[in-house]
Amino acid sequence: MASRTDFGPPNYKDMLPPVIVKNYGQWKYHERVKPGVLKHVGESGDELYTVRVGSGRLVSTDWIRDVCDIAEKFCDGHLRFTSRHNLEFLVSDKEQVESLIAHLKEQGFAIGGTGHSISNPVHTQGWIHCHTAATDASGIVKAVMDDLFEYFTDWKLPAYCRISLACCLNMCGAVHCSDIAILGIHRKPPAINHDIVRAKCEIPNVIAACPTGAIRPDPKEKSLIVNEEKCMYCGNCYTMCPGMPLADPIGDGVSIWVGGKISSARTPPKFSRLVIPFLPNNPPRWPEVTDAVRNIVETWAKHARKHERMGEWIERIGWERFFDLSGIPFTVQLIDDFTLATETFRSTPTFKWSEVNHER
Repeated sequence: MASRTDFGPPNYKDMLPPVIVKNYGQWKYHERVKPGVLKHVGESGDELYTVRVGSGRLVSTDWIRDVCDIAEKFCDGHLRFTSRHNLEFLVSDKEQVESLIAHLKEQGFAIGGTGHSISNPVHTQGWIHCHTAATDASGIVKAVMDDLFEYFTDWKLPAYCRISLACCLNMCGAVHCSDIAILGIHRKPPAINHDIVRAKCEIPNVIAACPTGAIRPDPKEKSLIVNEEKCMYCGNCYTMCPGMPLADPIGDGVSIWVGGKISSARTPPKFSRLVIPFLPNNPPRWPEVTDAVRNIVETWAKHARKHERMGEWIERIGWERFFDLSGIPFTVQLIDDFTLATETFRSTPTFKWSEVNHER
């Protein structure tokens, strides 16, 4: 065993706070004390408090040391990161909760993201790392949450609101099932540099990497050619071959999707649906994107019933009414033309009327 090098991740149970180990599988209930603070009560009567703060997906080692020092001071070193990049301090001593909150506020941490609020968006790599990104990830998330900060720190919404971002259609973020999804999109096929393809790329592997069969040999150039009608702008070819870059400063942009959820409470899980096909990349603050997301959030907050998620509200009022209330124009790009889309089409002549439809 001394020669073994791949031990894998440590057992998570070795790092649990003692109160969780003691009450594992025997929790009686939990409650939301206030924005950013949860209270968990075990059948034994033990209490555990969770204090949630928003954090960036990309953080420095100095920042990690700072939050570890805070955890050591107030909660015996117990903290965790959630899948949405929230940072949670696990406090077993009730007397330390308010002291921790005061210290976090003094240090500039944003406390919130629990209950009927917008939790920290989950997002992908973006321009800082990913070679196929159509937009940035951290930049847009920062701009959007700066604009929606009040909805992170307070309970102003009818229900949970989950925002996610993926910087391209490969979608390594949760954009397929979020209340609001921000998705980077390419609109142009890869630009082929024949010299680089000939010098550096294995043509059979590049052809095999295309999921739609859009790439074929170009014997004349001893290179490759792309069938633009079949190209889905996924970037797999660029992953295999540096001579087929996909990024384009004008053609690339952002689309907005709404109505998805993972939860099965009240209604089954839902996929997100496209509502805005294209917004331009306009860094560093992406005003068109932040305005669009705020409009959707506040339209839902104004008209939805209590506990009604975005998709549940839209399902109740109908998509026609959603576009009327939000003021978002319905365009041809929103019509699903995928080969198997007929399985998701409405197959009944009934639909929900709105004033605009009636006037037409």
